[in-house]
Amino acid sequence: MKSANTQASATAFAAALGAAFPAIAEEAAPQRLPDVVVTATSTQRTTTDAPASVTVIDREELLRRPIQDLTDVLRDVPGVTLNGAGLTRRGVSIRGMPSEHTLFLLDGRRVNAAANAVQHADFDLGWMPAEAIERVEVVRGPMSSLYGSEALGGVVNVITRSASDEWRGSLTAMGGLREDGRGGETYQIGAYAGGPLAQDRLGLSLFAESKARANTPQATNRRLSDLEDRETVTGSATLSWTPDAAQRIDLTILGGRDDRYRDTATTGASPVYYRFADTVQRRQYALSHRGLWGWGETAVRAYRSTLDRENAVTAGQTPSRPVGMQEDILDGRATFDRWASHRLSVGGEWRRERLEDAAASRSGRLEGERYALFMQDEWTLTSSLSLTAGARFDHHEQYGWQTSPRLYAVWSPLEGLTLKAGGGRGFKSPSLKQLSPEFETIAAAGRFRVYGNPDLKPEIGTSYEASAEYRQGGWMGRVGVFDNDIEDLIETRCTAFCGVRGREIRLYQNIAEARIRGVELAGAAPLPGGFSLRADYTYLDSENRETGSPLSERPEHSGHATLRWQPEETRFVQLRGEYVGEQWMVSNSVQQPVPDYAVVSLEGGYQLQPNLWVRAGVQNLTDVRLAEESGFFSFAEPGRFYHLGFTASF
Repeated sequence: MKSANTQASATAFAAALGAAFPAIAEEAAPQRLPDVVVTATSTQRTTTDAPASVTVIDREELLRRPIQDLTDVLRDVPGVTLNGAGLTRRGVSIRGMPSEHTLFLLDGRRVNAAANAVQHADFDLGWMPAEAIERVEVVRGPMSSLYGSEALGGVVNVITRSASDEWRGSLTAMGGLREDGRGGETYQIGAYAGGPLAQDRLGLSLFAESKARANTPQATNRRLSDLEDRETVTGSATLSWTPDAAQRIDLTILGGRDDRYRDTATTGASPVYYRFADTVQRRQYALSHRGLWGWGETAVRAYRSTLDRENAVTAGQTPSRPVGMQEDILDGRATFDRWASHRLSVGGEWRRERLEDAAASRSGRLEGERYALFMQDEWTLTSSLSLTAGARFDHHEQYGWQTSPRLYAVWSPLEGLTLKAGGGRGFKSPSLKQLSPEFETIAAAGRFRVYGNPDLKPEIGTSYEASAEYRQGGWMGRVGVFDNDIEDLIETRCTAFCGVRGREIRLYQNIAEARIRGVELAGAAPLPGGFSLRADYTYLDSENRETGSPLSERPEHSGHATLRWQPEETRFVQLRGEYVGEQWMVSNSVQQPVPDYAVVSLEGGYQLQPNLWVRAGVQNLTDVRLAEESGFFSFAEPGRFYHLGFTASF
C-alpha cells in the first residue's frame, strides 16, 4: 500500500506538471544536434547510430543541479536506479543488474573497483571533480566484448574537459541547507583552468574541488546517523604534448582524499554508541598516446590506480583493518578505417591486481594477473544499415580463457527512424578476496562472518535487446525491450548458525540462475513558449530462478520526468521528478516489501553577466523521508533541501 508521503509526492508532481502547461505560448524550442559518444565502440559515433542503448549527460545539464557524486548525475538516466551499498551509501544499478556489474571509466580508463577490496564501498563514484566533467556517457547493457569483466551490466564513462588553444577557466561554488535543521548541510567549491604552455605544442589542464556534506542524525535517535558525514578533496593535472598534427601524448596525475564518519551503535540490550570513521585516499597516474594516421588511428595507455582505506572507531570498539589495492594496466587499440566498408579495431589489455588486507590471506597480500585480446568490425552494409560484431578473449589465472562475443545491427529505413537490435555475452570474475580460501571478515556490525570460496565460478550474462527510436523536429520517442540471463550470480549465503547474531557463518556462493527482463519507454518534446518535456519509464521483471522470487532492490516500475522552461539561453526553470515503484528487500533471510516513492525537485538559473551564472533550487519538494517511511529502505533520502550557487568563467 502506498504511504501518505508517497501519494503526496506523486500528486504534487502531477499537479505541478499540469499547472505548467496552460502557461505555454506559441514558440518551439530549437532542434538539438545528436551527441557524440565513444564508449559504445571506442570510436566516435552519434547516440543515434551507436550500436547500444546510450545516454549522454552533457556539461550544461550537469550545471543545472547540485552534484555531490555520480549517483546525483545518473539518477535521471532511463533504466538506472539507486540501491543501498551499506553504511548509508548508495550504488548504481543499470537495468536491475547488481551495482558491482557497472564498470566506471575515466576518459576510458578503468576506475579500480573499491568493492573488490572494501565492504560497502562507493568510492568509485567521486574520483573526478564535477567542474572537470565535460560529459558522462552511459551504456546500458553488457559491454564485456570491449571492456571485459565488471562491464556485465553497463558502462559509465566520465569524459573530462581538455586544454584548448587559449587559456580558459571556471569556478563553481554551491551550498545547501536542509529545511528541518537536522544537519546535512553541504558545500562545494570546484575550479578548472586549462590552456597552452607552448602554442600548438604543449597544454595544461588543472582541476581541484573541495566538497562536504554534514552528518544527518536519525529523527528517532540523534545518536545514530541517517547519512554519514563526508569531506572530500580532489585534484588533477594533465599535461598534453602534440609533437605534430597527428599525435597527442597525455600525462595525467589524479588524487583525492575522503574523510567520512557515521554515528552507530552495537546491538543488544545495552548498546554502546560509537563513531565509525573512514579515511580513503585515491591516486591514478596515466600516460597515453593517440595517433591519427592516413590509414586510421592508434591509442596506447599505461596507468596505475591505487586506493587505501584506514578506519577508526571510538568507545573502545575494534576498528576495521587497513586495506590497500593497486591496479596496473597497459592497453592499446588500432583502428583501420580504409578497408572497403569496414572499420576494423584490434587491441589488447594487460592487468595486474594487488590487494593488501590482513584478512585476505595469511601473508596479508593477494595478487592476480590477466590479459585480453579483442577485435571489432563496424561494417557499413548500406547508407542506412550497419552491423557491429566483436569479441574479447580474456585469460584468467583460474578460469583460463573467457570469450565475450557481441553482435549489433543499426538500421534507419526512414528519415528520423532508427531500429536497433543486438545481443552479447559477458562475464564477471570473482574478486581476489572472494576466491581466497583464507579470506575472513566480520560484517554487518558483527552480525555474521563471511568467508572466501575458491570453488566460485565466474558470473556469466547473456543479453538481448531491441529498440525503435524516432526523432523529428526536436521530438523524440523511443521504445526498447531487453532480456538478461545471468548464471552463477555471486552472493553470500548462510551455511551455519543462521539467524544467530554474532555466530552466523556466510560463504560466497553462486546462485544457479537469475533472469532480468524489461521494457524502456522514453520521449522528449519541444513545447511552445520555451518549454520542453522529457520523460522515461522502465518496467523490470526480475526472478531468482532458484527460488522463483523477485531479486532484491529491483523496482518493477520506475521513471523520470523533467519539464523545463528556457525561453532564452540566459535563464531556465525546471521541475524534475523521479518515481521508484515497490520493491523487495531481504531482512533476516525473509523478503519484505518496500513501498514506492516519488521525489520532486525544482531548479532554476539566471545568467547575470556573460561569464557569471547564478543557480538555486529546492530538492525533494514534498519532503520524502525514506528511512521514516520504512525500516527496510537500504539508504536514506535527504529531506527538503535548499541550494544556491554560482559559476564564473573566464
